[in-house]
Amino acid sequence: MDCDAFYASVEKRDNPELRDLPIIVGGGQRGVVTTACYLARLHGVRSAMPMFQARKLCPQAVEVPIRMGAYIEASRQIRALMDELTPMIEPLSLDEAFLDLTGTERLHKTPPAVQLARLASRIQAEVGITISIGLSHNKFLAKIASDLDKPRGMALIGRAETSDFLKGKPVGMLWGVGPALQQKLAQEGIRKIDDLLRYTAKDLANRFGSMGLRLYDLSRGKDARKISARSPVKSISRETTFNKDTADPEVLDGYLWRLSVETADRAKAKGKAGRVVVLKLKTSDFRQLSRRLTLETPAQHADTIYTVASRLLQAALPNGPFRLLGVGITELGDEAAADTSTDLLDISAPKRRAIEAATDTIRAKYGKEAIKKGRALK
Repeated sequence: MDCDAFYASVEKRDNPELRDLPIIVGGGQRGVVTTACYLARLHGVRSAMPMFQARKLCPQAVEVPIRMGAYIEASRQIRALMDELTPMIEPLSLDEAFLDLTGTERLHKTPPAVQLARLASRIQAEVGITISIGLSHNKFLAKIASDLDKPRGMALIGRAETSDFLKGKPVGMLWGVGPALQQKLAQEGIRKIDDLLRYTAKDLANRFGSMGLRLYDLSRGKDARKISARSPVKSISRETTFNKDTADPEVLDGYLWRLSVETADRAKAKGKAGRVVVLKLKTSDFRQLSRRLTLETPAQHADTIYTVASRLLQAALPNGPFRLLGVGITELGDEAAADTSTDLLDISAPKRRAIEAATDTIRAKYGKEAIKKGRALK
């Protein structure tokens, strides 16, 4: 199940004046396109495209800022409707998920295709957006099917027709085959999925390692991955793209604190803490830098995340100016052991954490903007 231009669809639902206009969700002079509606896509606008390029391709498009709260609420509504079909749901993002409908025909007294058609109808009626559906006997083919007839599409790839469907298709259709691997495969004379059928699993493994074994299975329509209804969160992070490149330590420090607070808020909401703090930077010439530090005990508080990330940023400042800054935590675990270490060189840390806890209580009661630190105003 894949929502059609999800963020843009929510914006058009909430503002009927935008319904017949091309819109781009994102913004900022130096930002990127988060989502473009299908009218904007007709002009070549795509997700992750720099905003300046999108404006050139579709100057008549209306730019709409991101409203994450509205998208999360719509996603929750959709999830509730999916839960009525099956408990076996693997979300990939707010707007996309795998559903395992094995055994549900007896429960709902209707075949999976009819169940999914009804789901699409209910989501459009009750949530106000459209979805596209792919139905098949494994995840790989179901994902392909969901993209065949967007928007408002529904496609079925049956087990018996799998070989005929894959015949003549480009290798780029296979899961995990990006431009770099496509080029490498082309050097071996492999451009179509059919070309892979000439090789044994051993031949492909010798040439491409573990990826070769995956290519062997996928080219034959095989995918043993199961629906994972409890996929663990691997990292929590936030990032921002600046309107103008900057190397100003004061400006960067303000952004770093705000991103640390947002990361901490998400970690607390999920009951998680991370043993590794990660700093992400992108320079003015688009080089991406990543710095990380492993802690003695997992971090969850904004103060801890900020303190560590600030040290990493100080060391990276000579690489500036920067166009993007991000901070996050990874190697996640339960929050029970969060921020329990004592730093003899920072004896005020426990006091700052107590202040943060009190601040969280105020923000929870009166809103996130009710109280903030002075450095958040930089």
